[in-house]
This record gives sequence, structure tokens and C-alpha cells, in this order.
Amino acid sequence: MTNNKINNILIPQVSKLPQHQNVDLSDKLGNHQQDEFKSLLKEQIDQAESLHGLKLSVHAAKRIQERQLNIDGEEFFKLRDAIDKLKNKGGKDSLVVTDKAAYIVDVQNEKIVTAMDKQSMSENVFTKIDSTLFIN
Repeated sequence: MTNNKINNILIPQVSKLPQHQNVDLSDKLGNHQQDEFKSLLKEQIDQAESLHGLKLSVHAAKRIQERQLNIDGEEFFKLRDAIDKLKNKGGKDSLVVTDKAAYIVDVQNEKIVTAMDKQSMSENVFTKIDSTLFIN
């Protein structure tokens, strides 16, 4: 069987596998192993949905990509610091404005709900927020 090397992981060429090798994991794994697998899979999905400790809603991830916002190390630490400050002051749903962008943040879940570049801010109405924090 020929292998292709992708990102330092060897992956067999699927086209070369015989058709009869489909395996139902429920037949091969015990209940404990299935639970362990599900737990590991959930953990990996949760990590993929987060931005190194900051969660992104699907909507926020889409807006960040569409608006070509770059959450670099500096922006990340500004957001982390903002969430900590807002938590200490009792913020729940907050507007965080940096020199690059504006973010609506679910403070208690440490989740960015949406994001927009600063040029788009002037025409928007922000609703359902209880606090605002400007960070330079």
C-alpha cells in the first residue's frame, strides 16, 4: 500500500484500500472505549472552535474571515485583558473596541459573538450590550 505524507502524518491512499474493509467501530470497541473516543472527539472539536482560550461563535468566525480581520498576538491579548476587566466589573454582553476592530463578547463564556472592522462601526447600532470597553 502506498502512503502520502501530509503534515508529517502518513495517510493511506483510500483508492487502494479494498472495499470490504469498512469497519463498524461499535462492533470492535467496548462501551468504555466508545465513551473515551467520544470524549476525545468532543475535546478536539472544542479546541478547534476556540482561538487559544477565546471561543468564537460560528457567526464571529465568518465575520472575521469576511472582513479580513487579523487577530494577531497583540489583538488576542487585548481581548483577553478586556474580558478579564469586564468580568471583574460584572459585564455580561459587552462591546470591546480596539484600534483595529470592534467585538461583541459574551464575557462569562469568553466567547466572541461577532466582529467588525472600525470603518464599519459608524453606521451600526449595538443592542443587547450592558457594557463597553475601549482599548488602545
